[in-house]
This record gives sequence, structure tokens and C-alpha cells, in this order.
Amino acid sequence: MEIYLDNSATTKPYKEVVDKMLQALTEDYANPSSLHRKGIEVEKNIKLIRQNIAKSIGAKDKEIYFTSGGTESNNTIIRGIANLNKKRKNHIISTVIEHPSVLNTLKDLELEGFEITYLKVDENGKIDLNELKESIKPSTCLITIMHVNNEIGSIQPIAEIGKYLKTLDEKVYLHVDAIQSYGKINFRPSKYNIDFMSVSGHKFHGPKGIGFMYIKENNRLKPLLTGGGQEIGIRSGTENVPGIYGLGEAVKIINQDLNAVIEKISKLKDMLKREIVNNIDDIKVNSPEDGVCHILNISFRGVKGEVLLHYLEQKGIYVSTGSACSSKKKGSHVLNAIGLKPDEIEGAIRFSLSDTNSEDQIKEVVNVLKESVNDLRMIIRR
Repeated sequence: MEIYLDNSATTKPYKEVVDKMLQALTEDYANPSSLHRKGIEVEKNIKLIRQNIAKSIGAKDKEIYFTSGGTESNNTIIRGIANLNKKRKNHIISTVIEHPSVLNTLKDLELEGFEITYLKVDENGKIDLNELKESIKPSTCLITIMHVNNEIGSIQPIAEIGKYLKTLDEKVYLHVDAIQSYGKINFRPSKYNIDFMSVSGHKFHGPKGIGFMYIKENNRLKPLLTGGGQEIGIRSGTENVPGIYGLGEAVKIINQDLNAVIEKISKLKDMLKREIVNNIDDIKVNSPEDGVCHILNISFRGVKGEVLLHYLEQKGIYVSTGSACSSKKKGSHVLNAIGLKPDEIEGAIRFSLSDTNSEDQIKEVVNVLKESVNDLRMIIRR
């Protein structure tokens, strides 16, 4: 038995995704920049994939740029805007619960002389919109904020932020880390007034090492990589054709009926939460009521999350103690930020679901979880 509930860290690629990647490796292996027929055929396929991705978010195909994933996309956008504006504007606004690929990039920019404002969050992991408004000043060039938090699933008021930025006389760019929201929330960046957006393929059953940026038409940034001028000069380097093929297939599958996917995952999460609350005592639900459909973070008091994780692993159930990019470090900056006590942070487990999970799996997880938590608490109390 294997029950995989660590889909925020990565998802298992759909079979069709793997098949498409195999096609790219064995048949469509030509360089898309080559002028011969095989190269032109690959270039044409990439163009169709770009158009399909654009369609999925209501964008233009020229607003989609392929990258290696979320970290590169976040770095390219944040550093690219900073480098373009540093002589005129050197202030950036973000939050204390961003992904390390954003927080560590901002730390680097602080060393280069940029002023960074880190917005605090409440117990639900949400920013105060008024605090954001008050933080904007003439030197502000960028607001960079994650749509959905990867540890607790809180959703930030992106639409309201975008709407407010439209009223300002001075242009302030809005970059949204949509890595946990693409394929989980049905939204359009143009309607939210988003200028730049980051997406990663392996979070919605695509391959690792591929993602894309949305860059609103006419927006400029200074590229991180220079070379052969691929991706209209924004991201040089020979295209990752197997990755792009796989990404394209995942986008196609997830968007066939996205609302149905979201509804299915939401029901599974609600069932998991209800059954845990009803069957296990002395817990704290850390994910907000109005959080994203696939993330449920719960603290089991009196139990170490890492020990519980391995206990479940022995039974074929795979979960997480937090972000895969920070779970090996001490504590969680997100759980600290929402005001959890040390024992609640230590006992936190993140369950993250996908449309490949089932109700039978949820029932089995709760049975094993109840038994495991009871066993561990008895051992500790001896």
C-alpha cells in the first residue's frame, strides 16, 4: 500500500506526461532552433504548448516564458525588476511567510542596498491589506507575494492588491508566486492586475525542472541569463523540450475540467480534516477555514512531527512536516509567523492532496494516524 499525501512538495507525473516526455527524447529530439524539418516540427509543437498554457490563464502566448521552475522564475522576476529599477526605486514589499526562493533573494538584494518591507501575517497566515497600502512609498518598485502559502494553504488577497495598485499614480509592479495556486484556484492574472507570475510544473503532475513565467505584455525586466536569445531574450538557453512537452500535457489534463478537480480535492480535504478532528484529541488545525483546496496543516500535541512522519512512512503513508525546501532546517518560519507555540510547531504535519487520492485512502490514513499518534503518546508518557 502506498498513500501519497505530500503533493505540495511534488506530484507524481501523469502517465500521459511521461509518454509525451518519452516522445521528445526518442522522436522529437531535434533542437527547436535548427532550420531543418525536425527542428521546425519541435518548434511548432512548443508554440502550440505555449498557446495552450496562455489560454489556461487567459493570457497571450507571447506573455508565457519557459524556465526551469519556481526558484528560477522567482529569481528572474525579482532580480530582473530590481536590476532595472535600482537607480530610481530601491524599495520592495513582501511578507514574512514567503518561500525561501523569494526570502533569500530579497536578503541578497538587501546586501546590495535595497530596502525590503516584510509584512506580518495574522493567525490565519494573511496579510493586513491596510498595512500593505501604508507600506507603499515613492521608492517602491515591486510587491512580491505568494498567492497560496505552501505550508498552511492561506490565500492572500491578490485581487484586492491588484485593484488598489491600479489607483496609484506611480507604477508599482505586482509579482505573484502562483506555484501552489496554479491548478488549484481558477483565476486570471489579467483580472487580478498581476504583472509577473511564477508557476512550476511538478506541482500539478508535470515533470520537475520545468515551469513558466507570466510577464504581462509591455512589462520589462533585465534577464538573469544571456546567450542565444531564446524566450525572446528573457531566458536564453536551448529549450528543455522533454520538460516543455510534459508540462504542456499536464496543463492540458488539469484544465480539462479544473473546477471539477478543485471540487474533488476540496471534498477529500474536508473529509480528512473532519475525521482527524473527530477521532484524535489534543490537536490544532493550523490551516485557515478559507484556505486552498489541497493543503491541511495540523499539530498533534505531545508528538514530534518528524517521528510521526516516519511512523506513517513505515505504513506506506507519505506526508510532510512542512516545506520540502525548509523541512530539514530547524522550525518553520511560517508556523512561527502565525504564532504557534513551540510544541505545536514541533508536532505539525502537512497533508497535501491531489485529484489522484481517494476517499478510501483518506479513511485508511485516519485509521493509521489515530493508532500512530496514540502509540507515540503512550511511549512518551511512560
